[in-house]
Amino acid sequence: MSGSLPHRTAISAAWAAFGDRRSIVAVDEVSANVSTNRVYRLHLDDGASVVGKVSSYGSYFLFYEDHDRLNRCARLLEGTRFSGMLAEVWRCADGRIFTWYDQKMWAVFYDDVPRREHLPRVLSVAQVHNLGREIAEFHLACTDLAPQIPAGSKTVKSDAIHLLDLLESPFAPRNFELPPESIGVLWKHTHRFLERLIEVGYDEWPKIPVLIDWNLGNFSVATEPDGGFRLFSRWDYDWFRIEPRVLDFYFLSRVSSKTGDRTRFTYGPHTLVEPTFLEFLRSYRQVFPMTDEEVMFLPEVYRFFILNYVVREGARFFRPDLCAQFRSDAVRTYLPALDSLDASPLRSTA
Repeated sequence: MSGSLPHRTAISAAWAAFGDRRSIVAVDEVSANVSTNRVYRLHLDDGASVVGKVSSYGSYFLFYEDHDRLNRCARLLEGTRFSGMLAEVWRCADGRIFTWYDQKMWAVFYDDVPRREHLPRVLSVAQVHNLGREIAEFHLACTDLAPQIPAGSKTVKSDAIHLLDLLESPFAPRNFELPPESIGVLWKHTHRFLERLIEVGYDEWPKIPVLIDWNLGNFSVATEPDGGFRLFSRWDYDWFRIEPRVLDFYFLSRVSSKTGDRTRFTYGPHTLVEPTFLEFLRSYRQVFPMTDEEVMFLPEVYRFFILNYVVREGARFFRPDLCAQFRSDAVRTYLPALDSLDASPLRSTA
């Protein structure tokens, strides 16, 4: 086994608590090594495998809620063309999802979803079009099942309001390890984001299950006889939530980027207006139409990602070295780049 001792101990304790008679014969750590979560593939004595995740990020109660919604989504996709694409969360005998929790750490088990081919680091225009159609079909399927999934406790608005409160604290510079002038920049962007939610009527937009963090390392595709592909499986659900579909698009712009999906972690808004992502949007909108207001909201999706996942949640999600780097970059580079972004090319995708 690799990984930190507390996480290894937690996954063993979780397996014992689950009560499966099979024994673990080997463990491979398959963590992304970016976040504080640890993910393991457990090999069992009958030849089967299961994926286990151990976390201390955020709230156990939100973790449970997210996995309950995720499992409902996976089960409701059965009978659709996306059956088996998402891993089911292992359940207790009474049908509720199983989680292990010791008030400091928590764990969950998933089916080990099969994997097919990965897309190349830089997609051709034909592959971008194909991906746009596939994501649109997946969003349509999720839209159909969304009424059967309870709303989440956390929302984009509640997260942004929480951040605004944190930034208004006199202890904000210490808590975020940033100078007061940087805190002021973050407050301005958070306040503007909340204003935009009101301006576009965000609360009225349909909410569906969204995965947000799409990258070429967390989904696989199956090649079709005509040379195209279809989405086959998706893993890594750290940022799963119930929100309007637009939240998926910033990371999809990175997948579509002419520079490719990068192994070096850096975030900029320019991918939203690259020609390849505009092609992605055109293909998507042919299958699942979007209003211009939704499309022009995509820069705000980027703003929310930076403010929420990099700034507000950064210390609990990213490794300490990456958190410090990303928060500094948010103020010096990412948000100023958003201020100067010309988003008008997005209108051309109708």
